[in-house]
Amino acid sequence: MAESGLYLQLYSIHGLIRGERPELGRDADTGGQVKYVLELARALAAQPEVARVDLVTRLIDDRSVSADYAVPVEPLSDKARIVRIRCGGRRYIRKELLWPHLDEFIDKSLKFLKIDRRVPDFFHGHYADGGYVAKELASIFGRPFVFTGHSMGRHKLEKLLAEGMTEEEVIRRYRIDHRIQVEERVIKESEKVITSTNHEIREQYGLYDNHQEGSYTVIPPGIDIDTFYPYYALQLDPQLDDEISRQARMTLLHELHRFWVNPQKPFILALCRPDQRKNIAGLITAYGEDKELKAIANLAIFAGIRKNIAGMEENERNVLTEMLLLMDRYDLYGSLAIPKKHDFSIEVPELYRLCADSQGVFVNPALVEPFGLTLIEAAACGVPIIATREGGPADIIGNCDNGLLIDPTDSGKIAGALKKILVDKELWERYSRNGINGVREHYAWETHCRKTLAVFDEVRAAMPGQMSGKSQGRKTAFGERLSAIDRLLVCDIDDTLVGDEASTVELLALLAANRHALAWGVATGRCLQMTKEVLAENGIPLPDIVICSVGTEIFYGSGLHPDKGWQHHLSYLWKPRRIREVLAELDFLELQESESQRQFKVSYYMEDDPDMLAEVHRRLQAAKLRYRLVFSRGQFLDILPYRASKGKAVRYLSYKWAIPLPQILACGNCGNDEDMLRGDTAGVVVANHSPELDALQGLRRTYFSDQGHAAGILDGISHYRFLGGEK
Repeated sequence: MAESGLYLQLYSIHGLIRGERPELGRDADTGGQVKYVLELARALAAQPEVARVDLVTRLIDDRSVSADYAVPVEPLSDKARIVRIRCGGRRYIRKELLWPHLDEFIDKSLKFLKIDRRVPDFFHGHYADGGYVAKELASIFGRPFVFTGHSMGRHKLEKLLAEGMTEEEVIRRYRIDHRIQVEERVIKESEKVITSTNHEIREQYGLYDNHQEGSYTVIPPGIDIDTFYPYYALQLDPQLDDEISRQARMTLLHELHRFWVNPQKPFILALCRPDQRKNIAGLITAYGEDKELKAIANLAIFAGIRKNIAGMEENERNVLTEMLLLMDRYDLYGSLAIPKKHDFSIEVPELYRLCADSQGVFVNPALVEPFGLTLIEAAACGVPIIATREGGPADIIGNCDNGLLIDPTDSGKIAGALKKILVDKELWERYSRNGINGVREHYAWETHCRKTLAVFDEVRAAMPGQMSGKSQGRKTAFGERLSAIDRLLVCDIDDTLVGDEASTVELLALLAANRHALAWGVATGRCLQMTKEVLAENGIPLPDIVICSVGTEIFYGSGLHPDKGWQHHLSYLWKPRRIREVLAELDFLELQESESQRQFKVSYYMEDDPDMLAEVHRRLQAAKLRYRLVFSRGQFLDILPYRASKGKAVRYLSYKWAIPLPQILACGNCGNDEDMLRGDTAGVVVANHSPELDALQGLRRTYFSDQGHAAGILDGISHYRFLGGEK
């Protein structure tokens, strides 16, 4: 791919996303957003000032779905590709279950970027989950973050409550409380929020506490007008009609004619996911109750892809069951078609053109529609539209003058609007023509991309260097720094980094002179505040990485950005309250001060007595708790998550930032340093070490220096030839 020009990353994490034959409508997570981001990626990549576009999504290796979703990198064009990142295991799961796994997604995205060796110029998040990931990565790399919500949690909560669900049910099913919290932060921290309509800004973003903090711009989605061309184009240019299109058209006709007794009639077309908010039942009711409308036209509803209704999610199952019951109630056999599947990339454009050929109408009766991408697709093919007045369709019809708005809750108004267009041929022709011309003027992808890139230019112009106004004091470029280096020095503070002022000054000078070649960090049992204090007292600047509280916390850069992936990793089977309860009866244990107690560390004072230590182990094991116990300096007892330690934190950093363990120099002097000095790291034990480390004598990758404090670190650097290549 070309390297000169903008590098953009789009994050759309949930759903089934592939470049060819996307399975739109397969489930609630594979709808319009999938189509939007695929076409956006291709269209942006076609712009001359863009060098590369990555559409980043979740890798799914599940036998229940196509193997296409397990391919790590899939080209979309010469400058665009799908990048798939694994998180949350192999199985395909709905978006609400992905929240606990997004920090893992971030960590693996970092590793991908480190290996790929280029940082994107913009991170563009789609939907709340993609917004969270893009926001975090933008913060890590000091790059701008742009957000497109597609739908918002507070608006969804209002609608679900209005439909009769309790707030507890909504939270349990949709994790809506967590989603809303994320959206509040995303609105505040984004450089730009791109919306499809002004209605979206007012009615969705306006519900948020941070609404006024957002910077909004309206850019309607685009469509591929080479795919969604007018129905009459085949008469003018027969070469457009290739064999694949002819086969798709015949497949659709065969499927529709299975349902209709009089297939020569115009037909009313609806195309949407089987969701209660799409109001499919309202459309069928409007059609079924109006005898005149049934006499004028057939009805076709393509409500996603289905095999076995009984095996579908509850919302979808209820919608489809209601469709069948209404079909029976109004005796619509012979006039209502409800096909079980369609191929979106090939068959849907032909479906719109078939509807236009029949002099039919496309209808979107949703209770609310944030935008309505199918409306502009139908309009581009020459089908007049009828759409809900609630949401974005008002903008579409306002721009194109190609149909009528209706109250979706009034079945009589829906039927009346349909009849008005179907029986007035002059009106049908005007709406058809206006839709074709209006889409080309307002909704082509070329127009969308020019506006989007103009927004990016505006954001860049407001940025001093790579830092935006909103990022001042918040973001640092530590991610770019750690992605650029492949060597890391990590050392304990007390009696290792400090203790001999002259050698400390010499070491800091060496690190500063070689900043281009390696990063450095400290690993300490102290909490973050005490770590900052001891570094300041000794005149030591904040390092690139701080591992503190005995390896249970990791922070980066001058802004001390917390590593959320590490926090999530440690939380597994960690039960600190239960640990305190189990050990409360041991009178030889004394809880340390409150500032020493951390989220992932329970700390005591204890005498240096092997029997006492054995009793602590016995109590915890009897309670079947998972833990890690660290005793150091003859008095400090720290109980940590079993996944935690300085050494495990170092290995996590190695994995996350793709720094090979042999290229990490780990230096320490006491027992809580032991596991970071073992294994494949280049371990250095300084001369003034405690007896706890004598057991490491003779290990191949652990060097015992005859120099103390920071002089021992300098000696270790020389021993391993750390600045001149691995020994």
